[in-house]
Amino acid sequence: MLRLRHELEPGRAVFGELVETCTSPEQAPPPRASSALVTSLRSGADEASAPAQSQRIDEIVVTHFAKPHSYTTDDVVEISAHGSPVVLRHIVELCVAAGARLAEPGEFTMRAFLNGRIDLTQAEAVRDLIESQTLYQAKVAAQQLDGALSRRLQPIKQKLVELIALLEAGIDFAEDDVSVLPDAKILEHVAAVRAPLEQLSASFAYGKIIHEGLTLAIVGRPNVGKSSLFNRLVERERAIVTATPGTTRDLVTETVAIGGIPVRLVDTAGIRQALDEAESIGIRKSMEALADADLVLVVFDASAERTTEDEELLAQAVQRPMIVVGNKSDLGRHDHCVSAKIPNSGQKWGTPTVFTSAVTGEGLTELRSEILKHVGGDTGVQETGFLTNIRHAGLIQDSMTALGAAQTAVTNKVPHEMMLLDLYNALRPLDAITGATTTDDILNLIFSTFCIGK
Repeated sequence: MLRLRHELEPGRAVFGELVETCTSPEQAPPPRASSALVTSLRSGADEASAPAQSQRIDEIVVTHFAKPHSYTTDDVVEISAHGSPVVLRHIVELCVAAGARLAEPGEFTMRAFLNGRIDLTQAEAVRDLIESQTLYQAKVAAQQLDGALSRRLQPIKQKLVELIALLEAGIDFAEDDVSVLPDAKILEHVAAVRAPLEQLSASFAYGKIIHEGLTLAIVGRPNVGKSSLFNRLVERERAIVTATPGTTRDLVTETVAIGGIPVRLVDTAGIRQALDEAESIGIRKSMEALADADLVLVVFDASAERTTEDEELLAQAVQRPMIVVGNKSDLGRHDHCVSAKIPNSGQKWGTPTVFTSAVTGEGLTELRSEILKHVGGDTGVQETGFLTNIRHAGLIQDSMTALGAAQTAVTNKVPHEMMLLDLYNALRPLDAITGATTTDDILNLIFSTFCIGK
């Protein structure tokens, strides 16, 4: 299926042509004396073994990666053609007809893992890198692919293994006067393992947002400029804006990147006493969006008197993480923005977190910064090796639970033989994160979510 200019060599790209055997002499192209005919990917292929009549389909570049210097550590040949889906599909069909088979989802990365080229955290980072929606997500995935989480876990595992070894030695060689650790020292060792695990577990709140993004609902009375603010954040005219209150009747959503974090913005219908059935349904959806959002922007008209509807909305939104926005600040700032309290709570609201003008763009930079502060973006950006995967977070929690049981065992004077069971229970989840010990079911679950190409 290939006519190459040169024989394949490891690590070298070779130019050539994709050809197909002709079914009749009339279809055969004129002979080309300028290029060597290579029909086998094995080195030393005999030019005389090539089909006598073949027709060119496309120009291609073929690269041979000799094991173990390939993605999977196997011998790999890559064929690069032009981006025509028809041609690429035909290449696959020719390969399958010659005896190849399609890869299972994630099979290439699974082979890399099983052959020891990468650990399980790095394998999962490949999927995260492919699925990245923002450049920052891609950078975090690249850090994980480079082994950032594995490097952070390694010293923690080492400390735990050392404690297990000390206790095992004290049990197995008691007759040889090998000293047994006193309880205070054991608790000190366990605390030295647990403390970094707690820090790692705490990083999941921010890592989960990086990985999955967050939902931000924009709520407020009609005509306070919610849709205009939404369009400003999206940076295009996505929502319809008119001077007539109640223009937005349904939820309008768009995903944008703020500080590298995917944020799903939800523009909602203005919340007030509904005038008709359609508006009533829209307001009900607005309240549902408020309840489901990770973060809420409560928008007021900074230039107007605060109304009873404003107070009711503020009382409902305070149940969620929120940012209070005084919009239309270009028209002035009313006295109600200077000092206020959240109704029925006694909690001071004070000045709006951010004053904005959807018309002039004033305050938009401050608003984006405030959104990042609410999701922890100002504290987590410099950290590497944090948790972004719910599987990892669950295993870290399992390990900490087992360490807690070990601490209780020490306090209750439980024999060291029994305490070791808790320490091994703490070690196994850490091994499962990197794939040192895991089951086929877990591997199949992880790699089944990959795309076919990886």
